[in-house]
Amino acid sequence: MRTHDLHVDDGARLHVTVYGREDAEVTLLLAHCWTADEQDWHYQVRHLLATYGPDLRLVTWDARGHGRSDVAVERDCTVVRLARDLGQVVDTFAAEGPLVLAGHSIGGMTIMALPEVRPDVVDRVAGLVLVATSSGDLDTVTLGFPDMGPLLRRQLPRVLATRARLLTRSERRRTPSIERWVVNQILMGTPLRLRDAGLVVDQLVSCAPATMSGFYRDLMGHERTEGLKAYAGVPTTVMVGSADVLTPPAHARRLASAIDGARLLVLPGAGHYLPLERDEAVSAELVAAVDRARAGVGLPLVTSGRG
Repeated sequence: MRTHDLHVDDGARLHVTVYGREDAEVTLLLAHCWTADEQDWHYQVRHLLATYGPDLRLVTWDARGHGRSDVAVERDCTVVRLARDLGQVVDTFAAEGPLVLAGHSIGGMTIMALPEVRPDVVDRVAGLVLVATSSGDLDTVTLGFPDMGPLLRRQLPRVLATRARLLTRSERRRTPSIERWVVNQILMGTPLRLRDAGLVVDQLVSCAPATMSGFYRDLMGHERTEGLKAYAGVPTTVMVGSADVLTPPAHARRLASAIDGARLLVLPGAGHYLPLERDEAVSAELVAAVDRARAGVGLPLVTSGRG
């Protein structure tokens, strides 16, 4: 494992973690959820390292405005800007060979914006795993509260951003009542594992106010269903939890139907945080996608972990 500071074209610094050989034939890039960080994928990273060792180039990073990357101003908190950043992560850490891309929530939306800004990267994609995400119509989501959903959808990012502006991170960690309610009632399904819920609460507490308010504003205009035609023929799995109220199953069906040949998996009882809530299922889909890409360059399939 090696960590890097990548300065992208506008000067922003991204925290990037790279595993595996530089000359590995296939690279897998994992794009995390809004208000999270690269730890979103920690179960999958462990599983992939046990499965492939150094023979897979694996890249995770903290998106701008998240984790250990630079804080972003609101005007730069857009899906298109994240897609440009992803293209530069590819340029720097996956210069050759086929790519497998996986994105959770806004990470998946970032992949959907690649055809607009980096069609050359799209040409290299040999597999997609789109996890708890949406191609548009996010301004219709009710968060599971049909009567007050629109009001709640608008106010929650504002409340969280205001808390982040008025209280220190230490103060929010001592009294994370609102963040805990959001995680338990909106973001996660059943069964709820306390260690996973605690990680998501801490990520919310650590999130900068501009990240919350800026990306929320941009996501309400996110509509990229038509552009998904660029991925026609790319082996694709779309995963959603049956209890996901942020990017519900109807959004997953719309997304899967827009990519020719895409496969839809609905996981009973799960909410929005599938990489944590259903870690084994997500890991299995990533291994299957990587194996298909490896087979495309003449490498053997992996049917079991090494450890």
